[in-house]
Amino acid sequence: MKTYRLIVPPIIAFLIIVGCSHDMGNPRPADFLKNDNADIFLLDGIVYSNVEHVDWVTEIEYKLGKQIGEISKQTDKSWKFKDGSANKLPLGAKIYQTDTEITIVIVGDKEIPYFKIVEG
Repeated sequence: MKTYRLIVPPIIAFLIIVGCSHDMGNPRPADFLKNDNADIFLLDGIVYSNVEHVDWVTEIEYKLGKQIGEISKQTDKSWKFKDGSANKLPLGAKIYQTDTEITIVIVGDKEIPYFKIVEG
């Protein structure tokens, strides 16, 4: 009986702490696709968002680096998003890293800046 009194309260406290803590993690496609204006793609489990209309982004000078991906699927359903999926970019669009925090997607001859969206 005494063992019961010693073990049960810590277990209950542990379950309450674990059950109440919530690790948000990185944003998911579903977090963005609620907005009709969202222009995102998913690469290596990270969502990237179009930032071509953000003033400070247009002022950044960058050097295009190596290709890190390509758009292989287009969908507006969050549950269908996999690496290489986008909701607006066309199939075959090439994704490049730069020497800045901006990632560039090339569509035709246009370079479109995207920003990696991560928690914290």
